Amino acid sequence: MYPSDFKYTREHEWIRMNGGSAEIGITEFAQKQLGDIVFVEVPTVGRTIDAGQEFGTLESVKAVTEVYMPVGGKVIEVNELLNSEPELINEDPHGEAWLIKIQVSDKKALDGLMSAEKYEEYVRSRQD
Repeated sequence: MYPSDFKYTREHEWIRMNGGSAEIGITEFAQKQLGDIVFVEVPTVGRTIDAGQEFGTLESVKAVTEVYMPVGGKVIEVNELLNSEPELINEDPHGEAWLIKIQVSDKKALDGLMSAEKYEEYVRSRQD
């Protein structure tokens, strides 16, 4: 269910490395918990954000929730498509609906994140 080439956080974000940069989004589990996403707010390109720091918000019909950085880095691109189609997060959270791309400041920080297998165990333990 969760792509094995991603790393995951306890706050339900994912990160996929692509050379020195990475895409960040929210997981299938997170989007199901939120319900229908109606608005996405992400930082501007050029902003540097530390690991664990809030970088945006998602508004659904149920609630507004913060999104946190899995690792530190500089924002190099934002997914402009989500401005007009926030529902993509519900439809394709691990694909087209990435939130931001960053230049990763410390690739070793990825070692502290969960593999797909560990994340699935984590999600299961929260549902029991």
